[in-house]
Parts: sequence; structure tokens; C-alpha cells
Amino acid sequence: MTGIPVFNVNNNCSTGSTALFLARQAVESDAADCVLALGFEQMKPGALGTLFDDRPSPFEDFDRETEALVGMAELPLALRYFGGAGLAHMTKYGTPLTSFAKVRAKASRHAARNPLALLRRELATDDVMNAPVLWPGVLTRLMACPPTCGAAAAVLVSESFAKRQGLRTDVYIAAQSMTTDRPDTFDSHDMMNLVGYGVSRVAAQQVYEQAGIGPGDIDVVELHDCFAQNELISYEALGLCPEGGAEAFIDAGDNSYGGKVVTNPSGGLLSKGHPLGATGLAQCYELTHQLRGSAELRQVSGARAGLQHNLGLGGACVVTMYRAA
Repeated sequence: MTGIPVFNVNNNCSTGSTALFLARQAVESDAADCVLALGFEQMKPGALGTLFDDRPSPFEDFDRETEALVGMAELPLALRYFGGAGLAHMTKYGTPLTSFAKVRAKASRHAARNPLALLRRELATDDVMNAPVLWPGVLTRLMACPPTCGAAAAVLVSESFAKRQGLRTDVYIAAQSMTTDRPDTFDSHDMMNLVGYGVSRVAAQQVYEQAGIGPGDIDVVELHDCFAQNELISYEALGLCPEGGAEAFIDAGDNSYGGKVVTNPSGGLLSKGHPLGATGLAQCYELTHQLRGSAELRQVSGARAGLQHNLGLGGACVVTMYRAA
């Protein structure tokens, strides 16, 4: 009832970061001095499925390619896609199932420090391995994020507006990129590309070029770990470790406190929860606290550069670089 322009956005799991992308554009272009980006989701229990059966599904091409590459049509779509991507990495690089279990256990340790996380019980690698099997040799139940209801919001302002209003200017967006599917999503016949490995890599490279720093300069990352499998392959897509190097990266503890880069200090989607439309803005919230030094028990010491990666199948990926002033 204000007359203020409002835009409704739906980009599946990258909805929140898409709103953030539009908000940043509005401020950067001087179209607005102050923009609210809001994301929310009311989810049903159980695995994601198709809601509208009276029209063609946007996932028809994804289903067709997944059926050709891995089959498993009896599984829900997200498990089939991301489990298949994990299997592709295992086949290509010899990655053991325990690597994915270690990712999930790490997420639980981080979430134990986050009062806003949905699942805060610490898990051991064996707990994850011994969870109910969803896909033998590929995926256990604890390697999948829980369906979650929730909301998150961020206010983006210009530097001049912040100074006029006496607001903090100690965290800013240094670079941002949004990419969508390209022909090689399907033409490469690679399950990792099908779930966004390629678009994530391109978006990250564009952000590093814009910001003038590389993955070795990043202190903290909030990335899209809807499945432990996707966190592992995203390490490589974002350049946090070499291609095929994720197993060694995990075993060295380089994805957690005391390692090279702390990934998902919030607990990530796996433990914090994944209310689809809110996730991209919840990541923004977490990284802003990290760079302000106000993340309390989960604070990454001396964090000065943070990277956000939010992915929606069908497909869109937004990567954002935050810097401390």
C-alpha cells in the first residue's frame, strides 16, 4: 500500500540470491538508494516433487538426460540429479562415499554453533554412513538437506544513503555474477554439469575477475550444499581446490576452521536448513555477520573476504563476493 515498486521472483533454489542480484543492480544503477530483498518458503514434508501435473515440467530435459546417464527413475528428482552428480565424481576421480559423509559431519559441527540452525546435533562420519540408504553406494539420508520452512531478508543501500542515515558501511558487495544453463549442461552428457557445475564455475570466474582477487584470498564461503555431493563438487567448481582434489581438501580439514577456507559456518543447507526462496538471503546474512566480526561462536577469525554460491536447477546460479571495508 505504498506505491513502491515490487518484483516477484522465482528461480527455484536460487530465488533469494536472484532477488539480491536485482537489488544490487537497482542500487548500483542509481535506480534506488535503499532496496529490500526478501525470500521465504512454506514447504511440504518429504522430498521435492512436481507440484503442477497439468503442464509440461521444466525438468523434462533434465529427467531425460538423467535417465540416460544413471537411470534410478524410482527416486525423487533431486536425489536422482545430485546423487548422480556424486556418482559421476566418484567414477571420474575415485572419490569414496566417506568423503561425502565427512562433508555432512562437518556441517553438523558448524551448525552446533549456530542458534538459528534447524539441526544442531553433531554427527560423526559413521553416523552419516550408517543412516538409511537412499541409493546404495551413492547416497544416505543424512547426505540430503531437510525440507524447511523459513524466511530471510537483506537491505541493500548505496554508500551515500548509508552515510546520510548514519548506517554502517563496513561490508559491501565487491562483485556479483549470475549465470544460467548453456548447451553443455546437456551436450556434455555429464551429471555434474547437469546440476550446475559448469555454470557455477563460470559465475565464480567472472566474480574473481571483477573483484580482482582469487579463490586463495577467500576466508569464508557459504555455498549451495543441498546435498553433501553438491558441496564436494562445488569446492572444485569455485576453485577452492583443483579438479579431482576435493577428497584431499576434505581429508586435510581445509574446508573448516583451521584450514584454508571455512565452508558453510552456518551449518549450510544440510544442517541450517533449506527454505528454497530464503536460502540465498540467509547466506548473505551469515557472510555479513562473518565480515563484521559478529558471528559469535561460529566466527571465522580475521574474515575479510566472503564468497556466496546459490544454485537453482533449471537453472540459475548466483555467485557474490563480499568484502570488509
